[in-house]
Amino acid sequence: MMNTIQQDIEQLGPWFHNIHLPDGTQTAPNHAFGDFPAFKWRDIAPYIPADLSGWRVLDVGCNAGYYTIELAKRGAQVLGIDVDPHYLKQAEWVARQFGFENKIELRQLQVYDVAQLDQEFDLIWYMGVLYHLRYPLLSLDILTQKLKRLMVFQTLTMPGEEMLEVPKDLDINNREKMLEPGWPLMAFIQHRLAGDVTNWWAPNHACIVGMLQSCGLKITGHPAHEIYLCEPDPSIVNPVQAWNKSEYLSATGQTWTEEVVAKVENKNRTLTR
Repeated sequence: MMNTIQQDIEQLGPWFHNIHLPDGTQTAPNHAFGDFPAFKWRDIAPYIPADLSGWRVLDVGCNAGYYTIELAKRGAQVLGIDVDPHYLKQAEWVARQFGFENKIELRQLQVYDVAQLDQEFDLIWYMGVLYHLRYPLLSLDILTQKLKRLMVFQTLTMPGEEMLEVPKDLDINNREKMLEPGWPLMAFIQHRLAGDVTNWWAPNHACIVGMLQSCGLKITGHPAHEIYLCEPDPSIVNPVQAWNKSEYLSATGQTWTEEVVAKVENKNRTLTR
């Protein structure tokens, strides 16, 4: 006897995404956060092109595929990646319910593995992942190198929206300025937050802005709390493409020795004249 959709949902549980299936069934109707992540999608959806035909999308940390499905509905070809095979199994089942097997590819990958992918993406969906990583800025550097048009970024944050004008160069004896409200800061969570041992970081708003800009991105929108819309900005000097390229290549397992020459040529010369 074939399982009903409700039986499949129960067997594939627990669910973190409450997905509204074509027949009206929901995967997690009693979610502790409410209709999650639909309420986040409602904030972002108006800022995403209604027609994504021809767009290649990367959904990082796709979970059960809520955003993957919504983007595929708009015509995109979506690669959803996650480290958890449980979520990928759910996402594969959900894709079948919508008949999107030809529009969605699912792979078990770390965000760092994206550096090895031989492809670029028109849209990178990067929500709810950065604060779970030990090496957050590396992940942003990697994704920025693969981005063509638009990134939707979200992370857990510290309270506050203050912004301080950061000097182009800070005197080593003037570090007290780093304690002023609005300085870019990221709190390190040594133990647990909300009982989760994988919650490592909570940047403030100024830190998010600074990190995104340092990766060569321009913030074009801030549709809701903790959510940022970004696009590549050719006017920003991206350290991965300039003085810091050797470190990026080393971190992603690529040959770096030739690129380090320019980086070390004038290193600390101002202190030894």
